[in-house]
Amino acid sequence: MTTDSVQQDMFTVLHGQPAPVVTRWTYSARDPFAVVLAVRTRSDRWVEWMVARDLVAESLDGPSGYGHVRMSPQIVQGYDIVEIEIASHDGRAILEVDRDLLRSFVDATLELVPLGAESDRMDIDSEIAKLTQGCP
Repeated sequence: MTTDSVQQDMFTVLHGQPAPVVTRWTYSARDPFAVVLAVRTRSDRWVEWMVARDLVAESLDGPSGYGHVRMSPQIVQGYDIVEIEIASHDGRAILEVDRDLLRSFVDATLELVPLGAESDRMDIDSEIAKLTQGCP
């Protein structure tokens, strides 16, 4: 990783499964509004979801998100976790990650780009131009 990005691997429990799975959380100041959550499959393939960083930060203290990604702090069998519910047309998964580990990841992202300062790191006009380049 470079000095403008943060990456942290965490063991995560897939709800109802005995063995943990590895997740990789990545944040880059070049895309300051997003966090990439990747889950390693049994075949060593990574499945990625892009999640709003503020949703992840909010989930440390209360429920956040709606639609396809929802996150909320929970106490499960004495463990302080954040529950992550991800839904798609293929189904849904519920992941449980240690809240302190997730907090340390979020804190590291905030050292790179404080909440509210994301737009200072991004040229919005340039991004819009890229998106509309092929439009008539």
